[in-house]
Amino acid sequence: MITLQRRQLVGHDILLARHGNHICSMRVDRSNGTVVALLDDGSVDSAPNTIAPGLRLPETVGSTLRDDWKFLAAWGAATAVLGTVMTMAAVAIGATLDPSTLEMLAAYPAY
Repeated sequence: MITLQRRQLVGHDILLARHGNHICSMRVDRSNGTVVALLDDGSVDSAPNTIAPGLRLPETVGSTLRDDWKFLAAWGAATAVLGTVMTMAAVAIGATLDPSTLEMLAAYPAY
């Protein structure tokens, strides 16, 4: 089930609790599921970004797009191709019919 909740990321909080004002910058390492902090003495520390590794959090819009981007891109491309083919077919039919048939089709009531 997809919900529109923001995921609770705990890596930032863990690093703030460990180091406080000694953090220069932080970044999220999505591939490893961690948050990495650069400290003012030049050292680096990291913390896990989930509460428990096996905990399944609710899906969000961002996580769905991150997980299913290939499917959504293929679906969008197929829709664009189908729309282009249908437009080309309509233009080709309109160009090949004689004007009296086109006028008859345009004047035909749709009800």
